[in-house]
Amino acid sequence: MSKADDKMQKLVSLCKRRGFIYPACEIYGGFANAWSFAPYGVELRNNVKRLWWKKFVQEREDIVGIDGPILLHSKLWEASGHTSGFNDSMVDCKKCKHRFRADHVVEDATGKDLEGQNEEMTKVLREEKIPCPNCGECDWTEARSFNMMFKTEMNGIEGPVYLRPETAGAIFVDFKNVVDSMRVKVPFGIAQIGKAFRNEIVAGNFIFRIREFEQMEIEYFIHPKTKWEPLFEEWLDKQEEYALALGADKKNLRRYEHAKEKLSHYSQKTIDIEYKFSFGFKELFGLAHRGDFDLTQHAKASGQKLEYFDTVKNERYVPHVLEPTFGVDRSLLVALDAAYTEEKVNDGVRIVMKFPVSIAPIKIAFFPLLKNKPELVARAKELYQKFNSQYNCEFDDNGNIGKRYRRQDEIGTPFCATVDFESLENQDVTVRDRDTMKQERIAIKDLDDYLAKKL
Repeated sequence: MSKADDKMQKLVSLCKRRGFIYPACEIYGGFANAWSFAPYGVELRNNVKRLWWKKFVQEREDIVGIDGPILLHSKLWEASGHTSGFNDSMVDCKKCKHRFRADHVVEDATGKDLEGQNEEMTKVLREEKIPCPNCGECDWTEARSFNMMFKTEMNGIEGPVYLRPETAGAIFVDFKNVVDSMRVKVPFGIAQIGKAFRNEIVAGNFIFRIREFEQMEIEYFIHPKTKWEPLFEEWLDKQEEYALALGADKKNLRRYEHAKEKLSHYSQKTIDIEYKFSFGFKELFGLAHRGDFDLTQHAKASGQKLEYFDTVKNERYVPHVLEPTFGVDRSLLVALDAAYTEEKVNDGVRIVMKFPVSIAPIKIAFFPLLKNKPELVARAKELYQKFNSQYNCEFDDNGNIGKRYRRQDEIGTPFCATVDFESLENQDVTVRDRDTMKQERIAIKDLDDYLAKKL
């Protein structure tokens, strides 16, 4: 087993054992790379989203938020090109019947990027006798296109309705409403966090690629004549800053610019922020200059004018768009991957999740030294109840104190406060730091200030 596989297995195991992420429908044998976010995973995930919203919406005067529906008018997807062009190429091994992304198989084996070129990929697969990653045989079907949108039906609506494959569509069709109701001035952005669905040919690498996922997207509207390159660079920097706030190491981030011949027809420039996961550098965030394609297309399809009117300059125009996109689940995976640490200690190896305090699911745990001493338990519970309204706290009296510390280390709790017999006499507690394991006595009356500074 490679070190990468070993780390991923350890991470998956910890996530299940400690209540971050469970395999969905496990009692039925699991279901198609689906995952349930468990109690600590929900808290961590919410903190990841809260951090993003604070940084990109709450702290900025030029960005507002919306929350659009998952089911949207089918004409939206026709206008955006998703109905006809939102495709991946798939190929099947005739021997073992496994299905793969054709471009991934070809690129992994040859280094050639032939995305969208089905005939050429079929030729390479057969002529170069590329083996099946599953069984090793070289007997392939032809590569063919597969639309990744999930279809459903809606009562009273004729024809298929789709689960949205991205959140951006809702932003563009509500552009006019936001301009009319919010008195925004160009440049401005509309942000959204929400679910999206893609019928991926191959999902995998834990929660890196899943079919039901969550996005955090911004459409940032600028004047068509804006010198956009500096602004584009600024957005890249802000995306990297967010990755660092999740706990990523700067050396594990890099930028990948899409070749001009591989750009979407409407894109002037697209760059991915990639993160070095245990399975290699993979896309984490994306940034694209989309021009005025989306607003123009929806204006044509709907018959509505999607323009911005500058009352000062008496100028009317269709804005261009910079689109920074973030994946919630990939951001969560970065936080988990970056936090996972193994340290040698006197009694073996300590596993600790070194989350930044801003996203740690539990901020402080309160322990009574002994669970069979009612006076210690009562005081520890009293402190837990006091601080739980301010921070997400936990009360734990199960097992010896060492085991409780280890459990909180694996949850990623930055601080643990223990109530002992001295606490009853001196009105203080022992506070233990997760990262250094150092302990200090803090007066209970000073605990509020202590935590406010640390957290």
